[in-house]
Amino acid sequence: MKKRTKKRKRVTKGRKIARISASVEDQELPPELMRGWAGYFRPIKQPITLRIDADILAWFKKQGRGYQTRINRALREVVTEARKGKVRG
Repeated sequence: MKKRTKKRKRVTKGRKIARISASVEDQELPPELMRGWAGYFRPIKQPITLRIDADILAWFKKQGRGYQTRINRALREVVTEARKGKVRG
């Protein structure tokens, strides 16, 4: 019996640029500088195992494809807000 492999969907150049642009928009640099870097900057991603409550995961998945990216953006917002509120001395 021949094992069937799942066919990978091809990511278009436009989608790649949109993903990179979304990542760049989350950074704390001047907007004009970030737009220029959109084609070059890509944060390093690290695969991990993360335990999330089932209802939280279901909520992100219900919004469609890209739920992991949306979770990452939500976490980035929390980190950004925490950094803004932190007193540097």
